[in-house]
Amino acid sequence: MGLGSQMKRTTQPVAPSLAGKNPVVRPQANRRERRRLETRDKLYRAALELFGERGFLETTVEDITEAADVGKGTFFNYFPAKEHVLAAYGGERIAAVERALEKARSTNGPVLDVLGELAADSAGQSHENPAVLRAIYAAHASCAPVRAELQKRMRSSRQILADIISLAQKRGEMRHDIAPLEMARLIQTIVMGLTMAWALNPETQLRATAKEAWDLIGPSLQSSAGRRSTKRKRGSKGLRTIGSESFEV
Repeated sequence: MGLGSQMKRTTQPVAPSLAGKNPVVRPQANRRERRRLETRDKLYRAALELFGERGFLETTVEDITEAADVGKGTFFNYFPAKEHVLAAYGGERIAAVERALEKARSTNGPVLDVLGELAADSAGQSHENPAVLRAIYAAHASCAPVRAELQKRMRSSRQILADIISLAQKRGEMRHDIAPLEMARLIQTIVMGLTMAWALNPETQLRATAKEAWDLIGPSLQSSAGRRSTKRKRGSKGLRTIGSESFEV
C-alpha cells in the first residue's frame, strides 16, 4: 500500500442531536481530546528533533516513542509509519499557503504583500532548525514514497499559490504575461532552493534571508501599474510638506 493511500483521516462520527437540540459537550471528552492532541504533538516534535539529530533513515519508531516518553504502540495510534510524520509536516506547509489565500481574499491592502510574507516565512518553515530541514530534504531525496508524497503536496500548494497570484493579477498588481500556475511553480522553486541552501549554510536567520531574496525578485513580478504605485508610495514617504513646499526627510 502506497503512502498516499494510507493517509486517509479517520473522524469520529458525531451523534445526531436529540429533539433538535445541540448535543451536550462533555468536559471529560474535551480532556481526552486535549490529551490526544498533546500526545500527537509530543510524538511529532520528538520525531522531527530526532530526524535532525540522527537523520530520517537512522531514526526508528522506538527512538521516537522513547524520546516522547510514551509506549511504542502509541505511535501507531497517530501515525501509520514514520513517513507520515513528514506528511504531517508537509500538511502544515499547505495550511500556511491556505491561510495566505484567505488573507489575500480578505485584505484591502496589496496581495503582493501577502505573497511576500508567505515567502519570507518560507511557508511556515522560518522557525525550523537547519538540521531538521536537512533531514527532511535528505528523506525526500532518498525515499521514493516520501518523494512521491512531497510531489503531491507541492502540486496542491502550487494550485493554492496560483489562486493568490490570479487574485493579484485581477487587481492589477502582478504581471499578466506569465500564467498563475507557472508563476507559482517558479516561486515554489525559488523558495525551496533558498530554504535548502540556507539549511546547508545557515549564516543568518532564514526569515531575514528569505525576505532579502523576496525584496530582490518581488519587483519583477509587479505589473507596470504596480511598479508606478510602489514608486509613488516610496516618494511620498520621503517627502514632508510644509505650506506649499515639499522637503526631503
